[in-house]
Order: sequence, then structure tokens, then C-alpha cells
Amino acid sequence: MPAALAASTPLSRPLSGVQVLEFEGLGPGPLAGRMLADLGAQVRVLVRPGPAVVAEQLGGPGENPLRRGKQVEVLDLKRPEGLARARALVAQVDALIEGNRPGVMERLGLGPADCAALNPRLAYGRMTGWGQQGPLATAAGHDLNYVALTGLLGLGRPAPQAPQVPPTVLGDAAGALGLAFGLVSAVLAARAGGPGRVVDAAIVDVVSMLGGLAHWIHGGGQLGGARADGRPSPFHDSPFYDSYRCACGGWVTVGALEPPFYAQLLQRLGLDDVDPAAQHDTAAWPALKARLAAVFAQRPRTHWQALLEGSDVCFAPVLGLEEAPDHPHHLARGSLRRDAQGRVEAAPAPRFLPLGPG
Repeated sequence: MPAALAASTPLSRPLSGVQVLEFEGLGPGPLAGRMLADLGAQVRVLVRPGPAVVAEQLGGPGENPLRRGKQVEVLDLKRPEGLARARALVAQVDALIEGNRPGVMERLGLGPADCAALNPRLAYGRMTGWGQQGPLATAAGHDLNYVALTGLLGLGRPAPQAPQVPPTVLGDAAGALGLAFGLVSAVLAARAGGPGRVVDAAIVDVVSMLGGLAHWIHGGGQLGGARADGRPSPFHDSPFYDSYRCACGGWVTVGALEPPFYAQLLQRLGLDDVDPAAQHDTAAWPALKARLAAVFAQRPRTHWQALLEGSDVCFAPVLGLEEAPDHPHHLARGSLRRDAQGRVEAAPAPRFLPLGPG
């Protein structure tokens, strides 16, 4: 078994001893809980009685992989004994995760003020799409809507039928990572003697923050997609940063932004008549992009992998979820595996290695 999927060691569990209580919701909240559990936190997830209809519609029947590494307890918060049990658990933990609409936990008697009376150093994590305040705070929404509002969805508009930014990753998963990061930060502050605090992990905030590089590049005039001034963007219009269809129907990507990488791309594709120094001659981009499209369309994806993968042309094939676990890089790192039902599952990340020798 690859090292990343082998039994965890103390080194790979830096959150050992951190106690987390999760009120199970959908998507990003449970994913944040699994991130913390993967790194050693003891996560107890409180599950509503009855079938999880929406979760089963999305992920199918069988064991929910977002409960990996967690202690599951069925609890009815609408019954006095269930609420009393939840309050007793709140008093014992370092952090809490909830993903309800604003006001729901308060109506249950489990809002931040209620929990502060039980546990004044609690890190109270709130996972929402729009945040706790603002005109949209109580509105329904999903990943696509949150990312759209940040302005970053507009950056992913590709040519017709080309691969697009995958759903639930940029919004929901980024929100989960933001919540996990915020909770760990709040727990560290509390253990250093600070007060408890609410971690308001709104997806629109986290995705906007993750767009920092995009905002910087946009400010430099190199990013925007369909910009009002009509200038082409290296990330949308250039021939050296795009996805190309192959003869077999598969796709490959190239991202040769740096001049040495671009020169190597031209050389490996046999385009010796193209001047690498003219990389940013935007007037030549449409014709050159069409030419690269024709070149890639002549051979199957396997040919381009053999020719370009592992070189400095900044290349990767576009893999499906079902084939990604079998790629040599993932096999070597143990990044992905299939569970007992054959579903693809990712290994814990990030990884932790010794700082010094030995």
C-alpha cells in the first residue's frame, strides 16, 4: 500500500487531542470535519434520525465517505434529551461545526451565545454560502451561485465543449478548507489563552480570498475574459494556455506561460517556423491556436502523454475520475484509491514529514 494510504502515524496526525463536534449538514461542513479527522482530530458527528435523502441522491447508497474517521451519533435535537446531550458535548470540545442557515442554531438554543455560556473558549465554526450577515444571508444557494457572485466563475468560460472548472470544488471544497483553517486558528488562539470566537466561513468570502492571485493578475491587465477593452488574455485567448482535443476524443492541457517553457513546447511539437520571442504577439494568437488544435487532433492522447508528459512544457492529460487513480503519479504518491464500492476516494492532505533527519 502507498505510504499516503498506509496506517497513519503520530507525525501525520498533528491535530491529535483536538475535540470537534459536528452537526451534520451537506457538502462543505462534513468535508471540513473529514479534513480535521484525517489530520488526527477526534470528530464526533451528530446525525439526524431517519434516512439522509439528499445525501443518498448525490452520493448513492452505502457508507458516506464524508464520515471517514468520525464517531457517528444519531441525535434528535427536537427532543429535550437530544438537546441536553448536544449541550453536554458542546461543553467538552475545542471546536464546533454547523452548516445551517443563519438563525437555525439560535432557535435550537445552540447559537454562539448559548454555547459560550457552556464553553467560553469554543471555536464555533459556521459553514454557509453567503455568510451570517448581508442581503443574501438567508437565501438558498449552491456552489455555482456562490462562485458566480465572486466574479471568478466568469474567468472559467472556455471554448464550446472544452473542459470546464469542476462543480463543487472551487466553492464547496474551498469553503470547507477555509472553515478547517479558521477552526484550527481559533483553537490555537484559545489554547494560548485567548477567548472563544465564531469562525464565519462564508463560501463567497473564502473563494474571493482564494482569488487573490486572479485579482492581482487582473489588475495588471492580463486576466478578465471578455474584458470591456477587448484585449486578449493569456489565460483565455493564447495558444499556449489551453485545452486541446486529441484524435481519440480525449483532451490534454498545456500551460506554457514562461518563455523557456513555450520555446520547448514549440520545439517538441515541431513548430520550428514559429518564433518563440513572439510569444505575446496577440495578433498571431488566433491562427497559432488553430494550428495547435490541428496538431493535437492528429494523434491520440497517449501519444501526447508519451511526448510531453514530465517535460517543462507544462502539460497534463485531462483524466476522468475513473482513470485518475491509475495514473503513475497518483499511484506513486498514493493520492487516490477506490473504496469497497469502487468509488474514488482521496487520501488525507496535506502531508507531514520530519523536519530534520531521522
